[in-house]
Amino acid sequence: MNKIVIGLVGEVGSGKDTVGKYLEEKYGAKQVRFADPIKDALSIYFNKLSRADQHWLFTAFQERFGDDILSKAIKKRIDDEPNQIVVVNGLRMPPDLKFIRSFENNKILYVTAGAKTRWERASKRDEKSDDSTSFENFEKIDLKSTEVNVPKIGAEADCKINNEFDLNHLLTDTDKFMENLGYQKIN
Repeated sequence: MNKIVIGLVGEVGSGKDTVGKYLEEKYGAKQVRFADPIKDALSIYFNKLSRADQHWLFTAFQERFGDDILSKAIKKRIDDEPNQIVVVNGLRMPPDLKFIRSFENNKILYVTAGAKTRWERASKRDEKSDDSTSFENFEKIDLKSTEVNVPKIGAEADCKINNEFDLNHLLTDTDKFMENLGYQKIN
């Protein structure tokens, strides 16, 4: 099989990171994230990253180098990757969708859930310094320039997983997606 590039799109707390990790573990995929170059730069200075800092640095990069700056960095990683399945996690901007579609063999997977469910998950994971915010503040995240296009990109996806249920449901739907592409679990 030719290399496939799977773009993962989803709102904050929707479960896309869980899907990405699962694809790595069960299907041997290599996962890269659009946010990796931003996180790599910030992690030099901080142990725990905030969405606000990531948003600021992305905006600075975007203004200085153009809308496709993260795509350029990710393309290098994909081209150098020997794995047959590459998952690009965190599509946020229209150029991200265009970038994934530029690969001959590509699919977009949209993982989504309601705001209340996503907030509860984000609050529990305490992954970023601003995860434990109020629901009112969490709802404002979806209005940021890095987030407003997520539902639009999701509407262009080849498959949508509604992650309002338990983990087993999410992983079963992920398996169905992969089986429809002709892939089987490796472990």
